[in-house]
Amino acid sequence: MPQALAGVRVLDLSRVLAGPWATQLLADLGAEVIKIERPGVGDDTRAWGPPFTTRTDGSRGDSAYFMCANRGKKSVELDMASPEGVDTIRRLAATCDVVVENFKVGGLAKYGLDYASLSRDRPKDRPALVYCSITGFGQTGPRASQAGYDYMIQAMGGLMSVTGQPDGSPGAEPMKVGVAVVDLATGLYASNAILAALLHARATGQGQHIDIALFDVQAAMLANQATNYFVSGTAPTRMGNAHPNLVPYQPFPCTDGMVVIAVGNDGQFRTLCAVLGADTLAGDDRYATNAGRIAHRVDLVAALSALTRDLTMGALMAKLEPAGVPCGPVNTLDQVFDEPQAKHRGLEIEQSRADLSAPVRTVASPIRMSATPVRYAAAPPALGADTDEVLASISR
Repeated sequence: MPQALAGVRVLDLSRVLAGPWATQLLADLGAEVIKIERPGVGDDTRAWGPPFTTRTDGSRGDSAYFMCANRGKKSVELDMASPEGVDTIRRLAATCDVVVENFKVGGLAKYGLDYASLSRDRPKDRPALVYCSITGFGQTGPRASQAGYDYMIQAMGGLMSVTGQPDGSPGAEPMKVGVAVVDLATGLYASNAILAALLHARATGQGQHIDIALFDVQAAMLANQATNYFVSGTAPTRMGNAHPNLVPYQPFPCTDGMVVIAVGNDGQFRTLCAVLGADTLAGDDRYATNAGRIAHRVDLVAALSALTRDLTMGALMAKLEPAGVPCGPVNTLDQVFDEPQAKHRGLEIEQSRADLSAPVRTVASPIRMSATPVRYAAAPPALGADTDEVLASISR
């Protein structure tokens, strides 16, 4: 059965994470993704380690970082500093439905690889071009020419101002998230926009230029925190693991770790109290509503913590789960992939690559489609592994 994006060809001129994350998603869904890389060097992230994979001869292979975002692609080495390389990329673009790039604003125009040039030179027998540019601050505005990286955008975009322990607590300082969430979300927004633009192009024959900025994405990701500010006029601050709009909704201590209890309504709170034998808390008018629990957050969290701290994580979850109180352990990564649910859902996949001494392990796509399921065409490619094959396809 064909995959959802079978027949769609993507020219990937991006590197590092946001762009490659978007194009890996397209590859998982069946698109042919051609990744252009610098000869002898490749995507910067091939060297972002340790840890590194190991080649069959015992030498150092590509980094684990590169492996996370480049599954299912074809690697082509081409030198954009040479007229021949640029001409080849232009000819490749003419065979593709989508171009994704993350160069500085205007950086590809001198090569004739910008949207205007590629659209003007589009072959008459090819569908309209969908062109996606990913930058730190977008194609317009006073910061358009500046480079943008996930960490600095987490800071500038407000995420770090609401992440970390509150002022006055041990270790209090603005804190970044443990993975590059702005890059990842940017990749998701970009792929979503690309799919919408492909539908539009197929329906109307009109291509378009998609302008995706990390800064814009981070602002969008502020979600309820942003609207909390819009409604209240007060900028939210760091609250550690507490939730600004719900209580109790945070980790609670146990003898062998921590369990997150996520109470979303008053009924769940009453059930929580019942299974913990906390009739006093259930009958306290201060905690009868979520607004009251927020107002008396400190006292309530202290009282609940006193009830959980002498239980093991397993014992606490054995009380909460059958009663329908949302909860979950604070897992380390090895525990995540050892979870029975993770094993059942097949969240870890293995793919072989001829030059490596062990299979490449990556996290499976979370997309489950009944008619056109995700497939994993190939492991993240060795540098230049597909150069001859791809270039032969445009020389015929």
